[in-house]
Amino acid sequence: MTKRFSLAHLTVLEYSPAEMTYMAAKTGYDYVSFRTIPLGTVNEPQYPLAEKKEMLRETKQALQNTGIELLDIEMVRIYDGVNPKIYEPDFEAAAELGGKHVLTTVLTNNRPFAVECFAEICELAKPYGLTIDLEFITWYHCATLADAKEIVGKANCDNGGILIDTLHFHRSKIGLNELLDVPREWLHYAHVCDASGEIPNTTEGLIHTARQERLYLGEGEIDIKSIISHMPEIPYSLEIPHSDLVREIGYEEYARRCLQKAKDYFA
Repeated sequence: MTKRFSLAHLTVLEYSPAEMTYMAAKTGYDYVSFRTIPLGTVNEPQYPLAEKKEMLRETKQALQNTGIELLDIEMVRIYDGVNPKIYEPDFEAAAELGGKHVLTTVLTNNRPFAVECFAEICELAKPYGLTIDLEFITWYHCATLADAKEIVGKANCDNGGILIDTLHFHRSKIGLNELLDVPREWLHYAHVCDASGEIPNTTEGLIHTARQERLYLGEGEIDIKSIISHMPEIPYSLEIPHSDLVREIGYEEYARRCLQKAKDYFA
């Protein structure tokens, strides 16, 4: 089966959703993945489609003009004191654009609250036809596949799922057999990238590589093919930020190379 690829926003974060849609079409992608809910990091570009109706209209027009589909939006964060209802306008905007999934993370160490909040978010997203996909991230409180499985399993929502990112999978030192224990219906799409096999031993190091120095598929030491072979055939969102390479060759050429390297790797 032909693999289908999305251009993840973190790969080209300086581009607005409309701009990256046109670039994704020009460089050969099937989907785009938008960050419409900011993380709040320093100098992070923000694209709040739910609030900026002109930006939403331009993005919708870009999707219609190109035929590119919206795979997912990010990033819904579950943290102490959050009211899940704040995310509903983002779900409405994603649905208007034809989106399918919502990337979610957990920053609280209050596990019962995380389960309750995840379930409420799933219920809020259900009328919009969206899945809620929990990503485990090595410096967050939901840091392993086992953590994600516990939360999604206890929430027990039919639109709940788990997002596998090959970088975090590698860094969590997860056995491939653990993937076989994940219900197939929980796996809707994946983040795919490569990286050095060496795992940083500080939070700062983990964050730096994840946000600024991932590698093209096949140019690092992550056993991507083995990870993928333990999952169903799903779309792959290429989340491969690399600030130095982008400065050298520009976003469009970088996005093109990310896709070509991925196709070459799987071929």
